[in-house]
Amino acid sequence: MKDRILVTGGTGYIGSHTVVELQNAGYDVVIVDNLSNSSADVVDHIEQITGIRPAFEEKDCRDFAALEDVFKRYEGIKAIIHFAASKAVGESVQKPLLYYRNNVVSLLNLLELMPKYNVRGFVFSSSCTVYGQPDKLPVSEDAPFKKAESPYGNTKKINEDILRDTVHSGAPVDVILLRYFNPIGSHPTS
Repeated sequence: MKDRILVTGGTGYIGSHTVVELQNAGYDVVIVDNLSNSSADVVDHIEQITGIRPAFEEKDCRDFAALEDVFKRYEGIKAIIHFAASKAVGESVQKPLLYYRNNVVSLLNLLELMPKYNVRGFVFSSSCTVYGQPDKLPVSEDAPFKKAESPYGNTKKINEDILRDTVHSGAPVDVILLRYFNPIGSHPTS
């Protein structure tokens, strides 16, 4: 049996490219996405590229019961790659509560479900916004964190803190934080 990976936000730009690479590497992928910033047609495009249709669940990660249903239906999830987040800096200033609710609650729900379903691996899509206005460019990983300049950036900082605290508590979870600026490019088939 192939290792099963859950990709939240898997129909988004970064998520869909990740799903393609995971499937090409032999993983069984389950996508969870509420389609708030993408389209279900992306699943068709992933299938056209890889020849494999990933499992797709149109669910919102803020909905604990709906998310738990995914864990029940797709047994044996080995790891989660969490891309599901609201991501527009300007919008986050206008709608901060939407960003806190979506970005933080989604993470909390996943972390609560992981031990119950023996999921250990977790990759978190963070952001270089956790560095605030950096003192020098390019930013290196040892740059100090500064005050976030938007609710979006603050949710990424808060989520990194939650993950760090969870790991330090001894919870059975292995975490990787991905921090990046604006990814660009397209799949060669585009």
